[in-house]
Amino acid sequence: MDLHKDIDAVRRIDAIPNLLEVACRVAGVGFAAVARVTEDRWIACVVRDEIAFGLLPGGELKVETTICSEIRASGEGVVIDHVREDPDFRDHPTPALYGFESYISVPIFRRDRSFFGTLCAIDPKPAKLKTPEVVGMFKLFADLIGFHLEAQDRIMASEAALEEERQSAELREQFVAVLGHDLRNPLAAVDAGTRLLARGTLDDTGKMVVTQIQDAVKRMGGLIDNVLDLARTRLGDGLTLNVSSDAPLGSTIDQVVDELRMGWPGRVIDVDIDLQVPVACDHARVGQLLSNLLGNALKHGAEAPVSVRAYARAKTFELSVANQGESIPPESIARFFEPFYRAEASTNRQGLGLGLHIASEIAREHGGTLEATSDAGETRFTFKMPVTTKHRS
Repeated sequence: MDLHKDIDAVRRIDAIPNLLEVACRVAGVGFAAVARVTEDRWIACVVRDEIAFGLLPGGELKVETTICSEIRASGEGVVIDHVREDPDFRDHPTPALYGFESYISVPIFRRDRSFFGTLCAIDPKPAKLKTPEVVGMFKLFADLIGFHLEAQDRIMASEAALEEERQSAELREQFVAVLGHDLRNPLAAVDAGTRLLARGTLDDTGKMVVTQIQDAVKRMGGLIDNVLDLARTRLGDGLTLNVSSDAPLGSTIDQVVDELRMGWPGRVIDVDIDLQVPVACDHARVGQLLSNLLGNALKHGAEAPVSVRAYARAKTFELSVANQGESIPPESIARFFEPFYRAEASTNRQGLGLGLHIASEIAREHGGTLEATSDAGETRFTFKMPVTTKHRS
């Protein structure tokens, strides 16, 4: 609990001095204040004093000597027209201690109904305060103060969130810069070094090590690409597309399949391509989508043939990848395209869990959809898009 912050919040409400003046005039009293009241403290936030009561903003009273402590406990206001004639308060120590005969105090609540303090007024002379007009006015003013405090809290929270987001955006931009430059450069040097070594005379062990390093370089490059794409989508820039219908899309599909076959020797990949019309798309991005889907199927599916189907008709292009294996629960399928999601039951924990998310973003940027189904021992991912799609605006 930051009392100084609460007091400053009240002081920032420009309308409060005017509210206190109106309250004093209408109620016929000479002192009014907004107080922050806690279990052990009573602090005046804003004061209007026409009777030389002597309490200044920031001044404190012992909370146990005030009626406000009772209001805090009960959540109900207290109104006294004439202390000496009031059966409940004529023997109360507080009026005698502070020298007042008339008194009104109503609680101030935040929107969540948490108690903040009181709007109170006193005068050494009796005053007619127990009227609907006076009591209603004080309750209305207390509600207005609570509303302004809540509004200030929301504004401050929004400003803090904006500042945090600004700092996060700067960190993301730095992160993207590191990935795009500082990591790619040494990775390119490693790749160039392994290519140079591969040209030399190596024994079987050396060839195996070079091959392993080259495979690792490819995997790291793929990870960097996926994280860069994720950063672009999260920064709001979106994935960049170079849409074209000139080059045959079937060649791109064949190339991706051939690369995966080399990386998974011994695995069978059945391919069926039937593209009857040109498809306007970013070939590289569709190839990336297929690579992510096919790689996922080879990693997580059973040791059985994986099928790739590509069809293009008058209006629709459809690309699907299917693998055999245990059916996947619907709750897991629903989360497939979330970034960094990997099924808990997966025995293969390689990668960051970004491939399917990036694939879904590529589909979305093409104005298409990417869906997953799993039943009867087959899991299938299907990408559909219009053959004349343009970059999503």
